[in-house]
Amino acid sequence: MALSKEELKAAMIEKAKKAPKPQLYVKDFYKCDPDAKPRVIKNLANELVREGELMFWSSGSTTMYARPDRIKDEEGDKGVN
Repeated sequence: MALSKEELKAAMIEKAKKAPKPQLYVKDFYKCDPDAKPRVIKNLANELVREGELMFWSSGSTTMYARPDRIKDEEGDKGVN
């Protein structure tokens, strides 16, 4: 049974908080609800960025998603804000 939009957003935030790496591909969120279509997951991830729960993170070649607080913790020692 598919999760509701709010349940799925909560699951995505939780995954971003607890994942071993702070940066996640959009495909990493597919496991939050295997019944949800990839387009729905991508739209919700972008909605979470607009809400400030997630942020875009770029490796230079790939755009990923991350929790703002985790990125600051990871990059804080490097002088990157």
